[in-house]
Amino acid sequence: MAAGTGCVSRQPDLTANLPQIPTGRLPQWHGFNLLEKFNHERNRPFLESDFETIAQWGFNFARLPMSYRCWTEPEPSKWLELRESVLKDIDSAVDYGRSYGVHVNLNFHRAPGYCVNPPAEPLDLWKDSRALDAACHHWRVFARRYRGIPSRRLSFDLLNEPAKIDEETYVRVVRRMVEAIRAEDPDRLIVADGMDWGNTPVRGLSDLGLAQSTRGYRPMAVSHYKASWVANSDRFEPTWPFQEGDERWDRDRLRREQIEPWLDLQVRGVGVHVGEWGAFRYTPHHVVLAWMKDQLELWNEVGWGWALWNLRGSFGVLDSERTDVRYERYRGLQLDRSMLELLRSAGTV
Repeated sequence: MAAGTGCVSRQPDLTANLPQIPTGRLPQWHGFNLLEKFNHERNRPFLESDFETIAQWGFNFARLPMSYRCWTEPEPSKWLELRESVLKDIDSAVDYGRSYGVHVNLNFHRAPGYCVNPPAEPLDLWKDSRALDAACHHWRVFARRYRGIPSRRLSFDLLNEPAKIDEETYVRVVRRMVEAIRAEDPDRLIVADGMDWGNTPVRGLSDLGLAQSTRGYRPMAVSHYKASWVANSDRFEPTWPFQEGDERWDRDRLRREQIEPWLDLQVRGVGVHVGEWGAFRYTPHHVVLAWMKDQLELWNEVGWGWALWNLRGSFGVLDSERTDVRYERYRGLQLDRSMLELLRSAGTV
């Protein structure tokens, strides 16, 4: 139970079902991203039924990508004022994880001063001390709030997908956030996303005792076909393996470019996890499944866990709105049984 929070103890407590965290590695957690606080327009309470579903299917991980604008105002002068009512929603999610044996990973998808998605922030986290001070304050509040909850149950993922910055700048910002968290909770498991939208390992952080999070979206021609937020995303028809002129992506290239660069960190005792992956609903279903199978097998070879983007929605196994899937009804939702069974049969749950 977090000291000083509004968490209500739930029964039963299935914490014992969660794996211990091995020294210098991460457990092979497997699960989904839950998007109730992905942006402030959404900003809904997390659903207990999602945690129940994750657990019933045999998974044990929920990443919560959140926008700070859900619990404070976008105006920088208001950034240090956090709304208790929204924080209690997050308390509930943490407690759902306890009830169903699901590890909860709290992520700032939008932090004061930075988000990979529009709109642009009024201040720049990488350049403006006021933004960094605010981001550290928010993490300090979370660290104090959940102090005493073991890392077996709860981890912090500092900042989603840093892009277009140099390593020195990123390391400086991460170190400040880590200091803020550890001043309140020295034992909290902390995860830092790789650079270049999560795709590049950060060796400059290897001395901090952090884990790192990578991505499973390459090639974008497969994962983001016809995605409105990606320029020219309808340019190529996705196949797997993918071939366009001299450009080829296959299982060997995934291993070479998306896994091997991270193995040096793993040898140094840095745990690695795939924080996001999946394919948008317009990619043909048979292509998605073939590509996913290769990804899952490769990650299993190196002992990495993963979190699909998302559970419910256009990348997920529920209500994806794909037109080439024979769905079955599941709790009033449309279940992609083929995708679910592929995930469950990957030798990891």
